[in-house]
Amino acid sequence: MSSISDCVSADTRLYDFLRLKGDVETSFNRVAGQSVKCGFGLQGVCCRLCANGPCRITPKSSRGICGATADTMVARNFLRSVAAGAACYLHVAENAANVLKNTEPPFKGEALLDELAARFAIEAAGPKEKAAQMAGKVLADLYRPRQEKMELTEKMAYAPRFKRWQELGILPGGAKSEVFDALVKTGTNLSSDPVDMLLHALRLGIATGLYGLMLTNYMNDILLGEPEIGTAKVGFSVVDPDFINIMVIGHQHALLAALQEELASPAAAEMAARMGAKGFKIIGSTCVGQDMQLRGAHCGAVFAGHAGNNFTSEPLLATGGIDLAVTEFNCALPGIESICEQFMVKQICLDDVAKKKNAEYLPHGFRESRVTAGKIMQAAADSYAARRGKITVTVPDHGCDGVIAGVGEKSLKKFLGGSYKPLIDLIAAGQIRGVAAVVGCSNLVVEGHDVFTVGLTRELIKRDIIVLSAGCTSGGLANCGLMLPEAAELAGDKLKSVCRQLGIPPVLNFGPCLAIGRLETVAAEIAGALNVDLPQLPLVVSAPQWLEEQALADGAFALALGLPLHLAAPPFITGSGLVTGVLTGDIEQLTGGRVIVEGKIVPAAEQMAAIIEQKRTLLGL
Repeated sequence: MSSISDCVSADTRLYDFLRLKGDVETSFNRVAGQSVKCGFGLQGVCCRLCANGPCRITPKSSRGICGATADTMVARNFLRSVAAGAACYLHVAENAANVLKNTEPPFKGEALLDELAARFAIEAAGPKEKAAQMAGKVLADLYRPRQEKMELTEKMAYAPRFKRWQELGILPGGAKSEVFDALVKTGTNLSSDPVDMLLHALRLGIATGLYGLMLTNYMNDILLGEPEIGTAKVGFSVVDPDFINIMVIGHQHALLAALQEELASPAAAEMAARMGAKGFKIIGSTCVGQDMQLRGAHCGAVFAGHAGNNFTSEPLLATGGIDLAVTEFNCALPGIESICEQFMVKQICLDDVAKKKNAEYLPHGFRESRVTAGKIMQAAADSYAARRGKITVTVPDHGCDGVIAGVGEKSLKKFLGGSYKPLIDLIAAGQIRGVAAVVGCSNLVVEGHDVFTVGLTRELIKRDIIVLSAGCTSGGLANCGLMLPEAAELAGDKLKSVCRQLGIPPVLNFGPCLAIGRLETVAAEIAGALNVDLPQLPLVVSAPQWLEEQALADGAFALALGLPLHLAAPPFITGSGLVTGVLTGDIEQLTGGRVIVEGKIVPAAEQMAAIIEQKRTLLGL
């Protein structure tokens, strides 16, 4: 087994724990063995769509055997990746709609249900019928043919953006049909028009943002309650060995609603007592844990806390304190399988899109969810009885206590006194120079685990730029202490003063990657208050350590919104001058957004700060 010396982490206590676990192989150990990358793959100029290939573009061979140029290959590969990412998010939205459709009231977010029913022109007498009709409208839009535009798009979108999308002809048709036809379009000897494929990627970005992100949040909020600001404990220290601990991995909070209810029941307390445990606890891992943290006010009885982002899931299992791993989506790393075997941790999968090789597949029954939850609870209890006493539990001192969590579009506005005016006033006065959304994944090859994310965030707040975070970035920033109120001391003098006055950190925790949709809502409300379009705001976005195809779909949404988007590593497009030129320059004339690639932390922060200052000048601030 290789050492982890080639892969550092901004989370030093996590790194120290891994160094002590020399008998456990994680992704950190495997980085060195994959250090040599395929140059053709990095540039996106490798094609294996047909049996004449794989073909690759070289200085001596400018076309594939079929005649495809670098521009065609790169655009085709990029669109396929965006389509795959959009499909993932739309799958989550589809499942959330089906849970909502089949759940009996009362709902924890009935006020939001009433609000959305009015916005969507739903006329129904009671919450059950309202929920069913809302879910039906979402599902109808997902299943429409591509030539029919989705009905809820205009009701969800910021009006000036909707108008611009309409002018550009990029309003999406039925979301799943858009994904389907993207795969068709990028097949062998079909489209060779890179510009058309990039416009298709923007349509997928809009569908991702409005349906896969925003509507999924709304449906989860109805089912499980809206975010409420409070404090939370994060890191491995949330694991208490005296409890039966269930680790959840994925993005589908709706699929775990019944499990939360079941674990809070008297039957659960009795079962745990028979096993000699104090009770059951859910340990959050990856984005679904952050969704639970976001709604901690509604699930505190059984939710122990959020342990960390995608690449902390393997080390979390290596503590020995986890008795059952439940997967329902990504980021369920394949590497957890061998660690679960090593530490006698049973695995259950609720959705076969996240089926692990050694996991029991227990399909989520939309109408029998409590029965499924009962089976999970029993499996956790049985695993606890079978493994405790045989496995050494070593939970390190890791994470933070007192992290500010539960920040959402409404909870933030409520904290500010009922409107965003106080924030707007602080920006106008220069006490806050602007806003940076640092979002998305963590990866291990851009400087190291969370290294770029943490470094960039520190540089931005030093420049009096407040940071809003959603995704695996939030997990890393929280575990490294940047979401504690005392992190204000790391900010510039003006932002520090604001944070001290309000009792907030300089980095606001919006939770999971789905909450990127919440950030859009905040931005749209601020833009509306200023009577400007989104590209005019002193707002920049960075997905510094993007990892997955879902991140590319998120990025397509940001570009459609007209926002500058920083990446520390480019997507696999650099083999095409045309595609690179469109995404980093020409697209700004269409939507207002563009991609900025900068692989060094300080120059990236300087570029983002310069954009904010430019936007301030144009607004007369």
